[in-house]
Amino acid sequence: MILMTADPKPRRLVSDDVAVELSARRTGMSFQRTRMSADRTLMAVIRTSLSLIGFGFTIFQFFQRLREAGTLTHAGSARNFGITLVALGILMLIGGIVYHSQYMLGLRAQRKDMAADHLIHGESRFPVSLTLITAILLLVTGITAIVSMIFQIGPFN
Repeated sequence: MILMTADPKPRRLVSDDVAVELSARRTGMSFQRTRMSADRTLMAVIRTSLSLIGFGFTIFQFFQRLREAGTLTHAGSARNFGITLVALGILMLIGGIVYHSQYMLGLRAQRKDMAADHLIHGESRFPVSLTLITAILLLVTGITAIVSMIFQIGPFN
């Protein structure tokens, strides 16, 4: 609400300043909630990828051991199925990492623009996602596992 006085400059009421301040704070908090929501989405991708990689590697190792013990003469289809599950987990994880990174870069840019326009304060940190770091470490582990499975080399052989 604007008060008109004899002074040529209109003055705002104190309650308007408070409302603007509260609105800016709520908008700033919504950025934090959105960031945490994106992290939870990446965590769901990590859980699913980890399950696929873990099941694939376990199936591969189980039938590999049976073949080495002489119980099975040919375990090619189980080997291929295990490799396929690990590859699917890796691809899903790559997609989740790419989507998360693009989304977070867009969110950071929008937050920076709104802070520059003084629509939000933007004083709180917007740290690198620990979930993203975990996803990248899992991706490295998955790639190491599939290389070990295919070429029979590496730490998982």
